[in-house]
Amino acid sequence: MALFLYTMDIKGKKIILGSNSPRRKELLAGLDIDFTVDTGNTFEEVYSEDTPHEHIPEILAEGKSYGFHRPLEEDEILITSDTLVLCGDRVMGKPHSREEAVDMLRCLSGREHKVITAVTVRDCRTYSTCSDTAIVHFKELSDNEIKYYIDNFKPFDKAGAYGIQEWIGYIGIGKIEGSFFTIMGLPVHLVYQKLIEFIG
Repeated sequence: MALFLYTMDIKGKKIILGSNSPRRKELLAGLDIDFTVDTGNTFEEVYSEDTPHEHIPEILAEGKSYGFHRPLEEDEILITSDTLVLCGDRVMGKPHSREEAVDMLRCLSGREHKVITAVTVRDCRTYSTCSDTAIVHFKELSDNEIKYYIDNFKPFDKAGAYGIQEWIGYIGIGKIEGSFFTIMGLPVHLVYQKLIEFIG
């Protein structure tokens, strides 16, 4: 029986991931394409207070793209992304302290919340931004569980103060609706489709 290997033909394009997230790097590598990481950026992650919550990740993903530290060459494609956790009306980005991380996880405990990840794919001529939403259901978390997780896994680089692929996800998440990878920080099914469109 013949074994067929499929690899996306990127037609000489140079794919750049504009993120220092090890999770996004791991997920993009899962598409089995060659890419480099370049995090040089001048964008400040700010948005208007009246911005609809669901649109915030798209605004930030686009801002990161156009804040890239240099013009793109003819053969380059840049990928940037942003993830937001929305618990009720509360927007959760990355926690700035242990206390804020504890507060976030207490808020998520025993509730469902949305995780919205947006992606901008851009070359030197045009760009496209899309987003994906998943719903996560957490069990009731004890303070001991919350503090154990924060002290041992230090989730200060993660929106909502948690990583689904870590201990807290193992013991705390009863159900997800949508893409696991969107919750991790990169909806790779959308990235794949956008790359096909840009590569042509």
